[in-house]
Amino acid sequence: MTSEDRITALRMLAEEASECTRCPLHEGRTHVVFGDGNPRADLMFIGEGPGRHEDEQGLPFVGRSGQLLSTLLERVGLSRTDVYIANVVKCRPPGNRDPRPDEIAACKSYLAEQIRLIDPAAVVTLGNFSTKLLLKTETGITRMRGRAYPWWNRHVVPTFHPAAALRNGPRVVEEMVTDLQLATRIIAERPSAPDGETAREPEQTALFS
Repeated sequence: MTSEDRITALRMLAEEASECTRCPLHEGRTHVVFGDGNPRADLMFIGEGPGRHEDEQGLPFVGRSGQLLSTLLERVGLSRTDVYIANVVKCRPPGNRDPRPDEIAACKSYLAEQIRLIDPAAVVTLGNFSTKLLLKTETGITRMRGRAYPWWNRHVVPTFHPAAALRNGPRVVEEMVTDLQLATRIIAERPSAPDGETAREPEQTALFS
């Protein structure tokens, strides 16, 4: 699949998600928050779910957590235009509560297909929900972060959710910077695919099976 094919497929997937009614979260949403950023990104971020600002604007990480994420990207020489950002669930849970297992199950095929089409070298999972989903673990983020995990011929780099850094201060921020530096090293070592084609084509249904 060529790069242009992937971009077209990603656009069609976003249109499909915009009308999704797979779980009750659609009843209270303003917008589906599908994802945002560079569809050719080597680095992808995955959070847990949209908050109020994200629901209002239809974009991920646009509140205080998003501002901190932008700052962290600058610390490692990147910007939001270099990466792609998505969430485990695409609609805001009421009151910003945690997404429930049935909601994650209903939404995860969208995320799996996003990962397949974008084909990043590294996926940074922000917090417990995305880390547990991708790595099939019940271990908390504090113990999981700090290393890269091989995953479908790419790597997952778990780190804290920016909201945790806002609550807990500079120590967590610096640990997040360390994790992002690890992700950028992985990107630098990724071999190029010939003729602009994707190097990996796992079935989207297999990613979270």
